[in-house]
Amino acid sequence: MNYLVAVLSDRIQVEQAYTELEKQGIPTQQVNILGNGYKSADEYGLINPNQKARQGATKLAVWLVPFGFVAGYAFNLLTGISIFSTLNAFGNHVIGGLLGAASGALGAYFVGGGVGLTVGSGDALAYRNRLNAGKYLIIVQGTEELTRQATRVLRQFEPENIQGYAELKGA
Repeated sequence: MNYLVAVLSDRIQVEQAYTELEKQGIPTQQVNILGNGYKSADEYGLINPNQKARQGATKLAVWLVPFGFVAGYAFNLLTGISIFSTLNAFGNHVIGGLLGAASGALGAYFVGGGVGLTVGSGDALAYRNRLNAGKYLIIVQGTEELTRQATRVLRQFEPENIQGYAELKGA
């Protein structure tokens, strides 16, 4: 499945583009309009970058927190640092492990979340920002030939941005 996403500046322009696509024989069930008064990004299924960031942080935390605990425990065991003088050696090793686990959790939050926010969302964040700025998206999905035909039609409306995407096989 191929997708074509065009960013248009106002509602009149997007409605004219939709009408022209319809006149050129592009099935209306394969054309979606996103923006004020139409589908929202969430209704269409555009990836929410915050959700993607949370998923990245969670995936990273699954192995970083236990690794951090083991590393903190081992570090305290090898160095013999007394974190709390009132605790015995084993208690200090456990506290070292807990501090290591906390460091792992922070690493997962900042690295996994930050990478998920900036990279994991692809172009979705840019499209969401444009929708928030009052712009409209017109999305055509279908075969490569259909999206090429839609590209020719949409170019005459001088979109702010026009981008084609091909869905990966097996993804």
